[in-house]
Amino acid sequence: MKQSEVPQDQLAYYGDARRAVYAVDDSGHYTTVASTGWSAEAQVNADAVAEFERLAQEARTRVEQGRSSPLDYHMYARRMDLPMLAQSSGIWRWRVRRHLRPQVFQRLPERLLARYAEALGLSIAALKELP
Repeated sequence: MKQSEVPQDQLAYYGDARRAVYAVDDSGHYTTVASTGWSAEAQVNADAVAEFERLAQEARTRVEQGRSSPLDYHMYARRMDLPMLAQSSGIWRWRVRRHLRPQVFQRLPERLLARYAEALGLSIAALKELP
C-alpha cells in the first residue's frame, strides 16, 4: 500500500488516537504512516471478537455439562484457539486437545497447569474453575 492509500476513516472508538501502519513511500521504501483507522478492519476485528465470545459461551455450556474441562472455556475467553494455546504454552496440540477432557484435566500436574495459567494470564486456581 502506498502512503497516499493509507486509510484515514474517522472511527468513533479511535477518537484522536492514531496507530502506525507500514506503507511504501515515493522512493519505494517502507515507512510508517499514522492512520486513524479503517472501517473494514474494525468490522473484521469486531466479528472475530464476537465469534470468540460465542465459542466461549459454547465451551461454558460444555464445561457445565461435564463434557469439557475449564481449560476449554478459558482458551476461548482469552481469544485463543487450540493451535494458539498450544504454541503459547509450549505443549503439543494433541496434548492440549487431550487436556480439554475433564477426566484428564483433573489429573494434570501443577507444572502443566502453571504453563497453561501463564499462557492464559490466570492463576492456577482460576484456571481450574469457571468465573
